[in-house]
Amino acid sequence: MEDREQQALSPGRRLTDEERALVWIKPLSHKVSEEERRICREVRRNWNRGEMKIANILLEGDAGSGKTQLAKALSADFGLPYTKVTCFADMDKTDIIGAILPVLSSERLDRLEPAEQSALKALYESDGFRSATDILTDALGISYEQASVKLKQLLKRAASVADGEAVEYRFYPSEIVRAYRNGYLLEIQEPTVIRDAAVLMALNSALELDGAINLPTEIVRRHPDFIAVITTNRGYAGVRPLNEALRDRVQHTEKMDLPPKAVMIERAIAKTGYGNEPVLDALAEAVIVLDQTARANAMKGVAGMRSYFYWADAVAEGVSARESLYHKVVYKITTDPDEIKLLEDALRGSGLLARLDELPAERKKKRTMTP
Repeated sequence: MEDREQQALSPGRRLTDEERALVWIKPLSHKVSEEERRICREVRRNWNRGEMKIANILLEGDAGSGKTQLAKALSADFGLPYTKVTCFADMDKTDIIGAILPVLSSERLDRLEPAEQSALKALYESDGFRSATDILTDALGISYEQASVKLKQLLKRAASVADGEAVEYRFYPSEIVRAYRNGYLLEIQEPTVIRDAAVLMALNSALELDGAINLPTEIVRRHPDFIAVITTNRGYAGVRPLNEALRDRVQHTEKMDLPPKAVMIERAIAKTGYGNEPVLDALAEAVIVLDQTARANAMKGVAGMRSYFYWADAVAEGVSARESLYHKVVYKITTDPDEIKLLEDALRGSGLLARLDELPAERKKKRTMTP
């Protein structure tokens, strides 16, 4: 992408050292997609047009189609710190807003379990730059959802230990509030899984261009540089569609599919350092056929770019293309015998099974990797 398309949206803004560290740096293996070019063009064109501003973006597509990679690339293109929140079914309003925790004395801390003490100390020692769930995720080595549950447990335990005595309270904003207040690019992953309508209403309200978030301590207005990138898997049978009110607040949507075969090959070469194009062509063709067959038969799994990269990497290391087909691609789509037969029949009917069998085994050799 041209340098002018990677300039900050607000050239006069000065990021802190911590914020600069959050701006994504594109690896040399990154290949600019048409979706990335289009989003950059549209966002820049409308950035200073008031109600026509584009600041809520939806990327909808299958797993492995590059949604998160694109969200991170936009961080680099716009010069905005990147952060994310991974939604889960039992999210509540504290996950949108944040939490108020009592600051316990050393004597009261000693009444807690060691793990609880460690978690609270990590929160107390934080500089306020990160959200509480982000701090717990790193300190305890747990997932975002587990950190949310742990935070709620800490709220109850700390309150019980305080015994109603006067203690200092500290508010820890959520990752959403931090991005919202400071003007970051926030990736909101899979909001379709949220069950609580009140949580969706709070998120909907926040995503208004002139929106605000009501905190216990203040009202936070949306920073003019804040961009929300919603990433969600395309709907499968039994999966809830994206909330209509949330979709209505989106100003630009991209349908993320497998890229053209030539682009798949180009990205595989950049990602793996493996340059045998005839072999990569055969693998790409197989992934495309499997992807189409999985969609046509409503299979839950998908054959995406991630599967393609790992399959190409295995073949590059000398593993049989036919053997690794199952472990890198097919079993990620399904392990159901009937569905596997459908996939095999599709490959066989396209002549691809025979083509994979004919591919020569690669000799293991040192490859030149792209930094």
